[in-house]
Amino acid sequence: MEVTIDKERIKADEAWDGLKGYVTNTTLKAQDIIENYCHLWQIEKAFRISRTDLKIHPIFHYRKKRIESHICIAFVAYTIWKELERLLEKHEVGFSPKRAVELTRNMYEIEYSLPHSKKKEKTILKMDPEQQVLCKVVHDSC
Repeated sequence: MEVTIDKERIKADEAWDGLKGYVTNTTLKAQDIIENYCHLWQIEKAFRISRTDLKIHPIFHYRKKRIESHICIAFVAYTIWKELERLLEKHEVGFSPKRAVELTRNMYEIEYSLPHSKKKEKTILKMDPEQQVLCKVVHDSC
């Protein structure tokens, strides 16, 4: 078997270098299709966050109510994640939502009431500097 290189074909293909094509069955305008495609990375990022950081697993439910509940919980978790991401960026704290979650894993709060008092008090135990920043961001935003 003899291998040959089709130089004419290479030259013809070079005309398409750097171009990207779309095939679709929608009635949207070409500009709208391109704009929507440009946002695809955000959708992919959302699924990646859902799978890895939020640990939301695939749906194995059969009842409509359970499927809807699962999707609702996943959506709320993702919404909270994005809001935390927005607040951390707004306050320029320098760490990610994933780091914020890690910081909360060893934050402890005690609830107590003083003798002769019916009022219960809550106190967060000593926090490291990053935890203090996170706590301030959350409390300032409420």
